[in-house]
Amino acid sequence: MSKIAFRIAGISLGAAVAFAVAAPADAQLLTHKDLSVAAATAIAMTAIETCKTQGYNVSAHVLGREGQIVVAIRNPAAGFATFENSMKKAYTARTTRAPSGKFAETVKGNPNAAQFFLTNFVAAQGALPIMVGQDTIGAIGISGAPGGDKDEACAQAGIDKVSAELR
Repeated sequence: MSKIAFRIAGISLGAAVAFAVAAPADAQLLTHKDLSVAAATAIAMTAIETCKTQGYNVSAHVLGREGQIVVAIRNPAAGFATFENSMKKAYTARTTRAPSGKFAETVKGNPNAAQFFLTNFVAAQGALPIMVGQDTIGAIGISGAPGGDKDEACAQAGIDKVSAELR
């Protein structure tokens, strides 16, 4: 090996040792709860059925901890745009860690709010974060009822269905 190769190897080894020394000795893996497919399905189906008993045909999206879609269901009688809208509502609630209606209130009258320029944000009521204590592990979005308050009530019914598991 050339002198340059030895120097590079030495610098690399030195950096690795320095990094290892700088890392905390008590470093641990993170542990957290995530939504199972079964729990997400129960949340979505309960929300859809709750709305159906009230005469509303809706779509539901349940997103996981990192905003990924876990379950997406559209009642065949729901308008086709409800499917996209329920996902955007859920994404907004998951990202902001608050009901999507709260986001709508926050940006009301401000068409230049920065969030409006982010993909999948929508200022509409109808989605709730799914929490375990103070940890946001997902969100549910509902669209199709005649009013975001009704969508949100169905979303809450879905969360309530699995509330014992959210501890």
